[in-house]
Amino acid sequence: MDSSTKKIGLYFGTFNPIHVGHLIIANHMVEFSDLDEVWFVVTPHNPHKKKKTLLEDHHRLAMVRIAVEEYPNLKTSNVEFDLPQPNYTVNTLAYLEEKYPKKNFCLIMGEDNLKSFPKWKNYEVILERYSIYIYPRISEGIVETQFDNHEKIKKVDAPIIELSSTFIRKGIKSGKNIRPMLSAEVWKYLDEMNFYK
Repeated sequence: MDSSTKKIGLYFGTFNPIHVGHLIIANHMVEFSDLDEVWFVVTPHNPHKKKKTLLEDHHRLAMVRIAVEEYPNLKTSNVEFDLPQPNYTVNTLAYLEEKYPKKNFCLIMGEDNLKSFPKWKNYEVILERYSIYIYPRISEGIVETQFDNHEKIKKVDAPIIELSSTFIRKGIKSGKNIRPMLSAEVWKYLDEMNFYK
């Protein structure tokens, strides 16, 4: 296959910090779906999240880079760092499509995000133009019937990961050993920088 026509799954998040759950999901998408690569798109600041617990953008990006180093099909993207804030996924997709016209971009999201997807800016445009790969999550609420058997929505039978960055931050703050939840190099970076303490 011509490398320029690769199918790329975009995995958006603040990754504050990136943990093994993120890597398991991304790697599963590359190995067990038709995606050729997964790009971790590090979001600079999500308008829906409180900023005070969010590490600076370049630190979160650095940790994602460290985490994916040994996975050739997982990449890091800081594309949203240069886009006007607050930024919306629909704008990022349009920008990436323009920048890499030969690549086929898709979205990766948890089932919990699919439930709130109709609240996204221009969600109909996203659904019309891009495939969405859904991984299972345990969460409240229901997925709208319009998304049942939708041709653009592909449910991937990935492991259910009940691990969150919030849980990890709280664990570090309260002096717990959370090392198994992070890749060794990410743990080292966090520890040396005294983050989340």
